[in-house]
Amino acid sequence: MNKLKLALDDELSKANTISGLYSAADPLQIATKYKTDPFITLVCALFAYGNARAIVKFLSGLEFDILNLQERQISDIVKGNGWLYRFQNPTDVEQIFITIARAKHELDLESIIANKMQDGKIIYGINALIKSIYKLNNYRSSGYEFFWGREFENEPKSPYKRYNMWLRWMVRDSDIDLGLFKNISKSSLILPLDTHTHKVAQAIGLCSRKSYDYKAAKQITDNLALFDSNDPIKYDFALYRIGQSGNLQKFLECIKG
Repeated sequence: MNKLKLALDDELSKANTISGLYSAADPLQIATKYKTDPFITLVCALFAYGNARAIVKFLSGLEFDILNLQERQISDIVKGNGWLYRFQNPTDVEQIFITIARAKHELDLESIIANKMQDGKIIYGINALIKSIYKLNNYRSSGYEFFWGREFENEPKSPYKRYNMWLRWMVRDSDIDLGLFKNISKSSLILPLDTHTHKVAQAIGLCSRKSYDYKAAKQITDNLALFDSNDPIKYDFALYRIGQSGNLQKFLECIKG
């Protein structure tokens, strides 16, 4: 495990830098432009599914200043631009922007999460945030609900990748992340599990679960905590870049050699 830690630390030193961030498309590139606004960064994170270049292209075309306008104006601008992305049609995007505009007036995102954590588990704070957001708007569609995600009743099954990625941006206060939230501990963060990090984590022995679910994300997080209990998710971007770049085999050779 020591050799693995050294290899991950080396990858981290390259990935968690400005040059590393801009070496390939990533939604954090857009979120960084709005690093003082957790509502805009949340939109950036929740649209972050699919091809990374397509995500960045779509986010780059959005006009986030419309969140300060009246709802009728927001509707007119979104529909006029015909904004749509994969599962979200223009009406979905219109209602997403209206919901975010309402949230800016009615919700304290950090407080909801921090106050609803159970036994230090941030996933319950995420669940409370999703519930609070749905109360702001009665509109429903498959695209709208996919964007916000679905709350769980007792125990989480989904890895909630996009929310966990957003919280990494918001809570971690070093290297590429934004550090806007000051009342949530880095040690409570959960790995934003995606197909790249899941595949890499399985290959290097950080994950034994074949299922792409919350338990897999938690297992990887717990194993990374053996390397740094105070900030286990600092390794997330490095793991992602190993998978995204296609350098997994090279990395495996490094830790075996």
